[in-house]
Amino acid sequence: MSPTRYPELRTARLILQPLAHADADAIQQVFPRWEIVRYMTSDIPWPYPPGAAAAYLREHALPAISRGEEWHWTIRLKSNPAHLIGMVSLMDLPNENRGFWLAPDFQGRGLMTEAAEAATGYWFDVLGRDLLRAPKAVANEPSRKISQRFGMRVVATEERDFVSGRLPTEIWEITRNEWRTRSG
Repeated sequence: MSPTRYPELRTARLILQPLAHADADAIQQVFPRWEIVRYMTSDIPWPYPPGAAAAYLREHALPAISRGEEWHWTIRLKSNPAHLIGMVSLMDLPNENRGFWLAPDFQGRGLMTEAAEAATGYWFDVLGRDLLRAPKAVANEPSRKISQRFGMRVVATEERDFVSGRLPTEIWEITRNEWRTRSG
């Protein structure tokens, strides 16, 4: 199954490359860290077993891309494009349209804000969606700050199961018009 084509995205410091099966080994090396997975869906096995990244790509991500339901990019620094440092994803699901993760060594530098901004722009400007919603564990303060910077607002609260357990969760939202006004 070959994924639907969608473009590489570039920011001031990053290259966002469309996800490919060849990324499985790099994801398997970078992703299984508690700092990354603790606020991710409980569907992710923990401890993260060998081969889990390849299985995720083969069984979920690449088929969803082929169906035109999801868009996933690996995050790489322009200064070192061979090195995967995270992912940003868009999903055509109710109340869950964007997700991301970044290796802890690269957090706190505004890189995820750049990556999420590029993906959010793609959601509104290329895919033509009217609304983006993103769930976040209330305890995931860095992720919540990104939504705040984008002018998103909390529209619902609920409990969700994460790798670290059942936690209070906020659903953050922004409309295309709000995004365009904010982006100028």
